[in-house]
Amino acid sequence: MSDYIISCCSTADLSAEHFTARDIHYICFHFYLNGKHYADDLGKSISFPDFYKAMEAGAETKTSQVNEDEFVAYFTPFLEQGKDILHVTLSSGISGVYNSAVLAQKALAAKYPDRKIYIVDSLGASSGYGLIMDTLADKRDEGMGIDDLYQWTMENRLRLHHWFFSTDLTFYVKGGRISKAAGWFGTALRICPLLNMDNLGRLIPREKIRTKRKVIARIVEQMQAHVQGGADYSGKCFISESACLEDAQAVAALVERTFPKLNGKVLINSIGTTIGSHTGPGTVALFFWGDERKE
Repeated sequence: MSDYIISCCSTADLSAEHFTARDIHYICFHFYLNGKHYADDLGKSISFPDFYKAMEAGAETKTSQVNEDEFVAYFTPFLEQGKDILHVTLSSGISGVYNSAVLAQKALAAKYPDRKIYIVDSLGASSGYGLIMDTLADKRDEGMGIDDLYQWTMENRLRLHHWFFSTDLTFYVKGGRISKAAGWFGTALRICPLLNMDNLGRLIPREKIRTKRKVIARIVEQMQAHVQGGADYSGKCFISESACLEDAQAVAALVERTFPKLNGKVLINSIGTTIGSHTGPGTVALFFWGDERKE
């Protein structure tokens, strides 16, 4: 049995079954729906379909990250069991949760001087962050120790690519990411913005593409441009989606045709309630290992 645990936040957007099967621990973010508090607990407190239906009906959402005290309470039982900890957080480019985890690490270091607590900023989000965790589970199971695993994560986290598109601009307008006028024209012209995460873990608009069919083709073209090994890519590919499963399936089918040597089928997950509170329904995100993100 390993003498350390690997851990992340619920915003890695894998299923509870996946986390359990891979022995990956997680701590839950929080969100509010019309003022009512929920844990971002992978769809247990409120199902993803019900959550996105509420958003479409005009429900107000707000999110809250894990604080220092919550991290201290979460880490302590593992340390009491004599376990070291490698915890990977949601990107610092979109959340302050990394700082909360580091504060907890410092608070616990004096009390447990013989234990190692590594905190890593994933510089990623949703199931891309989840694909990092899944890969760490592979390497742990292959026998990699915590020190080497921490170093590997720091050296390779920017090779995990995150590409997103949205077919519904409503929540981009509501969140202030685009103006009301731009949202109106974008909707009228069937514009689907294509975005990715840069090397600082920030979500950056890259292209404005007309029609869903074209943006689906374009997101796979971006995978072709950046993926490790080109057409011979043999790694895993994850997708996450917010109430638009058919669009995600269309992307997955095109990826599987384009990269026949994939490690298994493309895994489609739901965008969780924290990330989904900001994207709204209609977002598809594609994740794969590739060249290092430079900008």
